[in-house]
Amino acid sequence: MRREPFGMSAGASRLSAPERASERGSRYRLRDLFTPLDTLLVSGGDPRLALDASDRVNAYGCAASPEPEIWNFASSTASTISRAAYDRAALAREELMHKCLFDEVEIAFDARCEGMREELRGHFQLSPRVDVVFSPSGTDSQLHALFVARAVLGAPPVTTVVGADQTGSGTIHTARGHHFSSMTASGLAVRKDGAVAGLADASIALPLREAGPGIAMRTDADAAVLGAIEATIAQGAPVLLQIMDASKLGWRAPSAACLDEIARRWPRKVQIVVDACQARLGRRRLRSYLDRGYLVLITGSKFFGGPAFSGALLVPKGFSRSLDRVEAIAPGFFDVGRCDWPMAWTILRSRFERRPNFGQWLRLEGALAEIGSYYAVPGAFRARALVELAAGIDSMIALSPSLRPVPTGIEKVGADDEEFAQTTIFPFLLLRDGKPISIAETGAVHQALTRDMNEEIGGRTADRQVAAQRCLIGQPVRLERQDEAPLAVLRLCVGARLVTEIWSPDMAQAQRNLQHVLDRVADVLVKIELLLDRGAAAPMPAKSAFEV
Repeated sequence: MRREPFGMSAGASRLSAPERASERGSRYRLRDLFTPLDTLLVSGGDPRLALDASDRVNAYGCAASPEPEIWNFASSTASTISRAAYDRAALAREELMHKCLFDEVEIAFDARCEGMREELRGHFQLSPRVDVVFSPSGTDSQLHALFVARAVLGAPPVTTVVGADQTGSGTIHTARGHHFSSMTASGLAVRKDGAVAGLADASIALPLREAGPGIAMRTDADAAVLGAIEATIAQGAPVLLQIMDASKLGWRAPSAACLDEIARRWPRKVQIVVDACQARLGRRRLRSYLDRGYLVLITGSKFFGGPAFSGALLVPKGFSRSLDRVEAIAPGFFDVGRCDWPMAWTILRSRFERRPNFGQWLRLEGALAEIGSYYAVPGAFRARALVELAAGIDSMIALSPSLRPVPTGIEKVGADDEEFAQTTIFPFLLLRDGKPISIAETGAVHQALTRDMNEEIGGRTADRQVAAQRCLIGQPVRLERQDEAPLAVLRLCVGARLVTEIWSPDMAQAQRNLQHVLDRVADVLVKIELLLDRGAAAPMPAKSAFEV
């Protein structure tokens, strides 16, 4: 008896040509699930995910599989995937394979993604009427937000980006509807900064840093925001206002009073989208943004420490009606897969291709593992852990002769901030003889931290042990200065995974766990000082120096 190929039913030979083509496509996608997990986890994104051929890490220094020996204090940038996240991704793939034996790949995949939307809403305690649009990265989610805002406002908006100097490097492109990379998540080759056909428009960049020689947030941020909106609306265009909560340095702007003024002066002419990609905000604040009708950009790969990249756009209730009325979709936007959109958006979904992105999905599965673990820790303990970590890190940076802390200039005292009333990003300058070192050397120190520098540093046994430890901290942030050479700051970051590692119902054990984390921070700072003292960090190529 002749056996049919795996995945083909006995009656498949009786299907029409289009139906056979569709089934071949589904079978091919099922075959993709058998790709090695490490390969899948870095697929379905942009070139930032690609692993270097020599050291097998991506542009952020992160491997595709767990490396528990590396200390992670880089949650403002990216973290190496944890064992828990990796195991969840592996199990999710097995479960989808099993489902695909009984359902079409797209049907099983859609159901899985819809379950993830519900899980994400549950972790953030959001209303079931909040919609979730998944994406390969927070940068891709900015294009989703622009698409949604155009539909809601009824005309192409001018995007005004608050904190343009403190957000992802791709925002300068996505804010005006341009490609931020040379390749899309589906593998389509494009021109970086080339217009997304039918989506491109204008944008305005509002930096957050004061123009003077210091490193502080500008004091006129609210006035700058109001002025930019007023000028744009006077020219007859609506505004998509991208506000910041929080930036690479932990800054937030504009103020709540400014947002109230915008709502009063320009109802239905300004759509606000919150850049919360760092995910350093309380759940009450997140809900308040959505209740006010704001779109929210979120990722699972910053504070939560999930695998890079895993993005989502949170959409307030009621927006789907505007999207269902969209008559023409930007041709360049059809690269988005149908599965990114919520299943309830039936009319919109019907216009996009059925194209599961397995890499994006598995990274989101890993991110959900981290988010769930964090919120499983009692709220009072989360707050206490962040308080004690902040106090310890602050004091260690202040005591170091080679580090100068960069104040955030932000006071988070509102009840909506919950545990994020505490600082979780600690930026600092590197000094030699009391003066900041060059940008190139700052980048070299950052890279040297990720490597075993035992041979280069030498000296005492204790120094060599510290030098051998590999660790990730936040990548350098370049700061332009008026009439002076630019500077770069590094960042020590507290992320969700540190809190879950510290947690124990035995408070004595939890205190020991906390001290263990702080001891690691101390060793990271000692390694930085050794690198500066011995001149052991050789300058790295420019492409490795800054956040990409």
